[in-house]
Amino acid sequence: MPLLHPHLPRTLLRARATRQLFTKSAPAPRNPLRTGLYTTAFVVSAGLFTVYYFDARSALHRFVLTPLIRNVFDAETGHKLAVKTLRSGLAPRDIVADDERLRTALWGEAISNPVGLAAGFDKDGEGIDGLFNLGFSWVEIGSVTPKPQPGNPKPRMFRLEEDGAVINRYGFPSQGATSVLARLLARIPSFGANTERAALRDDAILAINLGKNKESPAESIDDFVAGVRTFGAYADVLVVNVSSPNTPGLRGLQNKDVLEGLLSGVTKARDELPPSPLRPTRPKVVLKIAPDLDEAQIVDIADVVRKSHIDGVIVSNTTIQRPKSLTSTNKVEVGGLSGPPIKPYSLKALQTLRANLPSSIPIIGCGGIASGKDALDYAKAGASMVQIYTSFGYDGVGACRRIKDELVDELAKEGKSWGQVSAEAIERLSWKEPPAETRDVRQLVAEAEELKVLLDKLGEKMESE
Repeated sequence: MPLLHPHLPRTLLRARATRQLFTKSAPAPRNPLRTGLYTTAFVVSAGLFTVYYFDARSALHRFVLTPLIRNVFDAETGHKLAVKTLRSGLAPRDIVADDERLRTALWGEAISNPVGLAAGFDKDGEGIDGLFNLGFSWVEIGSVTPKPQPGNPKPRMFRLEEDGAVINRYGFPSQGATSVLARLLARIPSFGANTERAALRDDAILAINLGKNKESPAESIDDFVAGVRTFGAYADVLVVNVSSPNTPGLRGLQNKDVLEGLLSGVTKARDELPPSPLRPTRPKVVLKIAPDLDEAQIVDIADVVRKSHIDGVIVSNTTIQRPKSLTSTNKVEVGGLSGPPIKPYSLKALQTLRANLPSSIPIIGCGGIASGKDALDYAKAGASMVQIYTSFGYDGVGACRRIKDELVDELAKEGKSWGQVSAEAIERLSWKEPPAETRDVRQLVAEAEELKVLLDKLGEKMESE
């Protein structure tokens, strides 16, 4: 019978409509197969997300997601995607506590492990906390320039997959100091931090790498001084980058006479900083040098560093050299090479510098570190800690944890901790102040040689006359 039959009383029709409105219809019979598929899909999805989010070491990252990104996106787009993911808070986390063998100290401050991230990955400070969550003890953002600049034309980053390497000629693309400073301020808790470090973590370090604008005068130190004044209150370490090969004239600042003025200017600016809201002491100042310097140049830099008030040196940046071992067709691209092929150059430069710096000045090793053994090689050369970059790009979010786990195994073979291996090498290999008697003799010899040169010139002049 139709619901609105014309011959039924209106009251009866209204009652029947109300009863039908509130009466549940019988449920449709369930399909066990469909229910099982839905349940399975949910469990698998939840499991994959758990693995993705809480296990940075999983094969899902290293052998599935990271290769997929490499195959789908060009190098720079993949780089930007990784930074945006870290910024979103949806990036994976390393929830495994660091082994006690990895604990060390830098400038008397405890650090949970010796593996840091080099500058160049997070150029504008977008993913700082996401990177700390991956297990890095040192996160270095930048290079940051005072004014915004676009960097060099694209394409400017190239993978050398057969060599596990990268060539980049970014040229300091930067959103500028104002934009980066705003992000640093946004990180600060409203009611103050529970730590006395700008990293906002008790056993980690936040470093800011300072660059200079392309249009700035080649030998001017003003951009670096401005960077110190802008970021000094919000960093544990300020890195003076004079070693990028992609900014014309920048590496000229490594020359002895110019470097003396630069380091004097930045340390003076640092010492004049007002008290910081984040840390009780002023930030450390560290110099970053290139691996392409010859031995005499490194000795000159060491002499300048010994006489300055800076706190450490990073060895090294990318190289303009092209080892014969490279096989990728991209090896012909102009720019700085990073990855395993650079390790011999960086390690040699570090060894030379270590032999010419006192043990009180730490060196951070960087260049070609892709395994725990690589990291240990730097410790045995006198590095206080290390930084990675290219291996992080190739292996993905689990690179830091994997290298730390391998390093623990290497240290177990040695029967020592990282701090012990590093400290022993630094003590054995570092430059030592010669005794006073030796200095006096050397000074007399130097003066005698200068006098001999003058006498020779005088003799030549008399003969000519």
